Amino acid sequence: MVNGVGAAGSSAGSEAKVERDKGQLGQEEFLKLMITQLENQDPFKPLESGEFLGQLAQFGTVSGISNLERAFAGLSESLVANQALQAAGLVGRNVLVRSDVAHLRDGESVDAALRLPQSSTAVQVQILAADGQLVRRIDLGAQDAGTVRFSWDGMTDDGERAAPGRYVISAQFRHGNEMQSAEALVTAPVDSVAFGPRGLTLRLGELGEMAFGAVHEIG
Repeated sequence: MVNGVGAAGSSAGSEAKVERDKGQLGQEEFLKLMITQLENQDPFKPLESGEFLGQLAQFGTVSGISNLERAFAGLSESLVANQALQAAGLVGRNVLVRSDVAHLRDGESVDAALRLPQSSTAVQVQILAADGQLVRRIDLGAQDAGTVRFSWDGMTDDGERAAPGRYVISAQFRHGNEMQSAEALVTAPVDSVAFGPRGLTLRLGELGEMAFGAVHEIG
């Protein structure tokens, strides 16, 4: 019975090899084909050596590309696995992400920031309700270029506590005689990470899913 199985396995392996050989030309077969072509060429119209070198170079190029594809495939798998391990360490931590949406929780404040492309003598942040109504204006004064952090305590300009919910951050800075928009950043907790068609995505509390590329800083 062992011999029978062995024979069957050997036969199956041979058939698989034959099928593979039919659809794939190895370097050895290619060289044999070239030698046969040399032996049977017309002596009055011999092929130039450049043609053979061109054919050999073409074969080598195709073979090299195939090897590179396999190497890159292995590298890609390794990078994805390494990224997954790093991403798992983000769960439970806070990240600073590019977003102008802030969620105010009952009794808490909102930690956020903005990015200044250059130094400015006047930087201002406006907290807007979902309907666009101004809730709070925060003057940050003169600031250097880079990441400028600030915190909203949840209070309105009228001195009352704002209702929990979704708010929009609008940041501006003075450039010459004009006020220009600045990119807003908000702090959010990482609940989970996932891999999908868009690559690595993070589940950030009320902000929902966001691409890892939106992360500006990991707390």
